[in-house]
Amino acid sequence: MVPAEKLDQIRARFEFLEARMADGAAAGDLAALGREYAELRPVVEAIGHYRALAAERDEVERLRADPEMRELADEEAARLAAELPEAEHAVQLALLPKDAADERSAILEIRAGTGGEEAALFAADLARMYQRLAEARGWRFEVVEAAPTEIGGYRELVAEVSGRGVFAALKFESGVHRVQRVPETESGGRIHTSAATVAVLPEAEEVEIDIPASDIRIDTMRSSGAGGQHVNTTDSAVRITHLPTGIVVTSSEKSQHQNRARALQVLRARLYDRERASADAARAAARKGQVGSGDRSERIRTYNFPQGRITDHRIGLTLYKLDQVMQGDLGEVISALALADQAARLAELDP
Repeated sequence: MVPAEKLDQIRARFEFLEARMADGAAAGDLAALGREYAELRPVVEAIGHYRALAAERDEVERLRADPEMRELADEEAARLAAELPEAEHAVQLALLPKDAADERSAILEIRAGTGGEEAALFAADLARMYQRLAEARGWRFEVVEAAPTEIGGYRELVAEVSGRGVFAALKFESGVHRVQRVPETESGGRIHTSAATVAVLPEAEEVEIDIPASDIRIDTMRSSGAGGQHVNTTDSAVRITHLPTGIVVTSSEKSQHQNRARALQVLRARLYDRERASADAARAAARKGQVGSGDRSERIRTYNFPQGRITDHRIGLTLYKLDQVMQGDLGEVISALALADQAARLAELDP
């Protein structure tokens, strides 16, 4: 269990924040105090519940010395013996370091991998899956850049997914997604295997990632659609090249001003992601066994259509509900990945 002194310090900090806010802190300080207070509140509640049970256990032990109370005390002791470990575990979970990016919106990047046109069709299926998840959770899903194929697939798609807790829910989706099915383009009825890669990047604020004008080159390009109602062309497409890293970002909506803002938003997210990866490098050995390793070359999941099966290889999870998952019902998968990550981080705390 966490030392009592540390729990006392957390409680004292929480009470200090409560008093500062009640006394009327300056407006500039109030937001920061409120955020820290909100983060500590569930921790303090978990500590309070654990300590209440521990005090109850001590009282029950005292009552067991009374012959008239022993039977009742034994029953209570059995209940507390079951509840205390759960309460202790809840405190440990509450004390796990939070990922500062968890509450942020995210940039979602999907690219067709091996498998030609079938891989591009699968990339489009994944995009629809995440869009339906976003709709179910009340998030906004906006396409920033897309490279469609003639038969409805995507060679590449970049989208902004906006809402509270988006990155926390999607961050374990980064990696190689493999599909096994009979392609629409295959007349022989043979099962093919193809793949698409997914990258989920937390959005970064301008104040966090400063991009000097001298570090970027902005080019305006002619943009054209895939045909039909989108056959019109415009001169609004924008390509931004980050000269120090060579990262290239494009956006091709109708407004050149909006394209520039969107492309810079994606560029900041990619640079922020690089900084996060660099900061995590020192912990690389410990992270190898964790769910959120961020290795986007790793095959993380297989979607087997003939069997209606989805398998996440990192945690050995297999579900026979592929149709529901492709409709955006990813809740069970997301929860299982989050629990596995918590377990891995708790194991790191063990001596």
